[in-house]
Amino acid sequence: MLPRLFRLLSIASTALLITTPAFPADEPDTIVIGQVIDLSSPNAAIGRDYVAGIKTYFDALNAAGGINGKRIRYVTRDDQASPQAAARAATELIERDRVDYLLGGVGGGVTQGILDAPAFKRSHLQLFAPLVASTGIASTRVVFWRPDYLQEIRHILSHFAPLGMQDVGVVYQDDSSSQQAFQALSAELKQRKLQLRGAVRIGTDEKRNVQEIAQLAAAKPGFVIAIGDAIGTALFLKEFRKSAPQTFVAGTSLTNLETLRELAGQRAVEWTVFSQVVPNPNNGKTALQLEHLNMMKKYRDEPPSALTLEGFAVAKTLALAIRRAKRPGDAMQELTKPGTVIELGGLAAIAKPDNRLSDYVDIALFMKGALVF
Repeated sequence: MLPRLFRLLSIASTALLITTPAFPADEPDTIVIGQVIDLSSPNAAIGRDYVAGIKTYFDALNAAGGINGKRIRYVTRDDQASPQAAARAATELIERDRVDYLLGGVGGGVTQGILDAPAFKRSHLQLFAPLVASTGIASTRVVFWRPDYLQEIRHILSHFAPLGMQDVGVVYQDDSSSQQAFQALSAELKQRKLQLRGAVRIGTDEKRNVQEIAQLAAAKPGFVIAIGDAIGTALFLKEFRKSAPQTFVAGTSLTNLETLRELAGQRAVEWTVFSQVVPNPNNGKTALQLEHLNMMKKYRDEPPSALTLEGFAVAKTLALAIRRAKRPGDAMQELTKPGTVIELGGLAAIAKPDNRLSDYVDIALFMKGALVF
């Protein structure tokens, strides 16, 4: 616990909260890194894999002596995919755990919930590396590690362009973030002079869903882009495959493939492709990939995935920035300083004006129960 006098001074002075480094008084040799993320909703596999990769890197780092003699204490809180729960959990991490750095969770809703939390607004913190696919988060208090949604979509479209496919179908969920992504996608298709054959909006009206899916299948698009979570995509695939068993369906890197396969069935997910923001996690071609594979074997009892590799890369990026920073707590300023390049071992984090560090995008085919890069 904080000494009583310092706690009273902290309550009395917002300025002190903002300018004082957040190393707890009783943990002078510890860097506290907190994260608010979904660990229990139906789509929680994304969060659990992301956390597994982050924890793996920090475990290995602590075993090697930490950062400049300081150990990492990594604290996670479950937001249950709720913006309100995310705000409460972030407040707890800031006010009780006094985190030095705060990592983000899954989706735009919970990200905005943290940004809107009064405790976060009062703090010195920036939110680092949320898994956000939409383009709707506009705040200088967020530093994104991954590319944005449109970068992934453009890579998918460039993959199909050489095949001569000019007709595109779209399926999106009936929620605000998916509708926003659909508008951005529609503008991109128009700019590329691609024809939108039809759009399916997956909502609670099952009869309407089936009708719209049948209409899209009848329109025979060259390929379909799915916007939404694994549950909505699975509902679409199960019905769409009845009429279009070999039409390519493409999704982005935040599709929970384990849930997708369980709900849609193995046959339905054949002929699907997904953009990826890290290289093949099961390959050791680069130093980062090999390090991730070796540390996952040593510290975890679960297989590597694209999300564990992304988490591993995010943790390594932050750790290297902390090591570079001239003062405790300045790592985020280091990450966003123009000209900053952090080499991770075959993949680099590079400071950009939009506060995104990586523009790496690949594509993988889901075949026989696994991603093939």
